[in-house]
Amino acid sequence: MNRKKTLVHSALLCECQTLINYFKLKQDKSCSAFKLYHNHQIVIIVSGIGKENTINALNFVFEKFEISKAINIGIAGCKDKNIKIGTLFCTNQKLQDISTTTLTTVEKPLNDINKLKTTLVDMEASYFEEVCNKYCDNILILKVVSDYLDINIPKKSFIIKIIQESFTQWKSLL
Repeated sequence: MNRKKTLVHSALLCECQTLINYFKLKQDKSCSAFKLYHNHQIVIIVSGIGKENTINALNFVFEKFEISKAINIGIAGCKDKNIKIGTLFCTNQKLQDISTTTLTTVEKPLNDINKLKTTLVDMEASYFEEVCNKYCDNILILKVVSDYLDINIPKKSFIIKIIQESFTQWKSLL
């Protein structure tokens, strides 16, 4: 029996590039629908943006691997301009040394502050949590503030930079 692994899910490759480099992982080319990376302790799946991509990728992972912990790491828009770009939050539980805040998952990019009741907004987290709850008890949603409700996806190099800068804060959670 394989040892249970930690799952890390991101919508975009640049959101988990830091982890791929850290673990020196190579892509598993047997999976054509998603970008999949894994070793004896970790599985990284890059689903693409949105509900359908997230649900399909996660169902695939849970069918193929035994998962003990599931982490969603990615960027999020923020309505509070007093919160610094690059700030890391856990949105589904309180963790030591990581701030907690509220998050809304939307199906289309949101740029109207009046339509957002939470501090952060993304396009995957609630679907991630919904699927993972069926298979796993240990679920973390980690979001790094990338913008102030800009509907354009930031540049890949910028996303890699802010995730890399936050990595020391959450590396021990893996």
